[in-house]
Amino acid sequence: MNKVIPRHFTYLLIAILLTGCAQQSQQNKEAPETPEAGYDPEARLAELGITLPSPPQPVANYVNGVRTGNLIFLAGKGPKRADGSELTGKLGVDITIEQGYEGARLTAINQMAVLKAMLGDLKKVKRIVKVLGMVNCDPSFVEQPAVINGFSDLMVEVFGDRGRHARAAVGMASLPRAQAVEIELVVEVYE
Repeated sequence: MNKVIPRHFTYLLIAILLTGCAQQSQQNKEAPETPEAGYDPEARLAELGITLPSPPQPVANYVNGVRTGNLIFLAGKGPKRADGSELTGKLGVDITIEQGYEGARLTAINQMAVLKAMLGDLKKVKRIVKVLGMVNCDPSFVEQPAVINGFSDLMVEVFGDRGRHARAAVGMASLPRAQAVEIELVVEVYE
C-alpha cells in the first residue's frame, strides 16, 4: 500500500532541514578560528636570536598597514637598521647579491615589527599571502629573486608553511633614499 505524503508536510520538512543547516553555519561562523598548539612565531624569532625593533615610522603621508577584514596590507619598508641607517646602493653596481639578501632579511624583520605592533602577537598571523619585492638595481641585473629570497627565507623560518607566499621580485631604476630594497606584503590574520 503506497501512501502519498502531503505536499505541505514535505515543505515543512525542507524548512526544518534548511533552518538547521543555517543555524549550524552560524555556529561555525561564531567560533573563531585559532592557531594550532605549538605555533609560536615569537618563540621562533627568539631561537633565531632576532629581536624585533620598534617599527619604522612612515616617511610621508601614509600608514604602516591597513587592515580590512582578515587581511593586512603592509606599506613598503626597506632595510633600515636599529641605529636608523639603511642599506643603500644599487645591486649590480655597488651592492652584492649577498648584501642585498641581508637587506631583504632586515626588511623582513622590520615588517614583522609592524605586524607585532598592529596585532600585539605574531600568533595572530594566519598566512603570509603575497609579497612584492623591489630591488634597486642596474638595468642589466637579473638576480632580483636571489635578493628577495632574504625576505622569503626568513618568513618561512619564522612562520613555517604559513610563511610560504606568492611573490614578485622586480628591478627598479631607483628607490626612496637610494635604499637597496623595498618590500610590501599582504598578510591573512586570525580574527
